[in-house]
Amino acid sequence: MSKITGLWLGWLGIIAAIVGFFYAPYWLGGIAVVLGLVTFASPQKIVAWGAVILGAIAILIEVFY
Repeated sequence: MSKITGLWLGWLGIIAAIVGFFYAPYWLGGIAVVLGLVTFASPQKIVAWGAVILGAIAILIEVFY
């Protein structure tokens, strides 16, 4: 996967996670985690970790709150 594709997928995952804090956290948090995991195939590891962590937080806030 190219660097640009990984960057786009990572940022889409981060945006999905942020929107997931306010609307449909299970769906959008899950999408963010999946996009983050797919982004690990690119050189953009920091963006991938950001998407995975924010997606997991969005899901966990809904579970525990």
